Amino acid sequence: MTHTRPPVDAPAPPAETVVSRPRPRAEPRDAFRLPLLSFLLAGCAVALVLGVYAAEHEPAGYSLDVPGFSSPLYVKAWLTTAATVFGVVQLLTAARMHDAGARPWTRTLHRWSGRLAVVLTIPVVVHCVYALGFQSGSTRALVHSALGCFFYGVFVTKMLALTRRGLPRWVVPVLGGAVFTSLIALWLTSSLWVFTSSGFRL
Repeated sequence: MTHTRPPVDAPAPPAETVVSRPRPRAEPRDAFRLPLLSFLLAGCAVALVLGVYAAEHEPAGYSLDVPGFSSPLYVKAWLTTAATVFGVVQLLTAARMHDAGARPWTRTLHRWSGRLAVVLTIPVVVHCVYALGFQSGSTRALVHSALGCFFYGVFVTKMLALTRRGLPRWVVPVLGGAVFTSLIALWLTSSLWVFTSSGFRL
């Protein structure tokens, strides 16, 4: 009688060692709130310091004049007008900056138009804060003084937000819109008022 040996199972191939990699830790959806709040507080601090200094210090009543202009009032009016023109350029380029068919220089023009707009307002704010102080003698003057403080506060907030990654896409456009709107309002309450009440000249 023949005995058949039971089949021997072939050894199973060694299982592949699976190395589990730690998953990147996802940031909470509201992780941007604290940085954004700190940026807003910094902007509010800038606006508050400008307003308090302009209101509390004794106005000097004079400022540096620019040759070729009839008065410091018109220096302010034309500098603010030039800043507003660059602000409009920045608004138009912002709408085209992310377009696939935009010109390569669109982004550069956007940045430099914004920089020039702010630089042109610096002599104006120095004159307003140092020479005139915070004006509240009329509704126009009060609104204009408050807008000047708000403009620099929201500008600082926007610049800080530009350096922070991970913010929602709406943050910078909203801040940029606030900067542009306040600049237009400043022009309406200063330059346009000067041109309509005192004449259109240098």
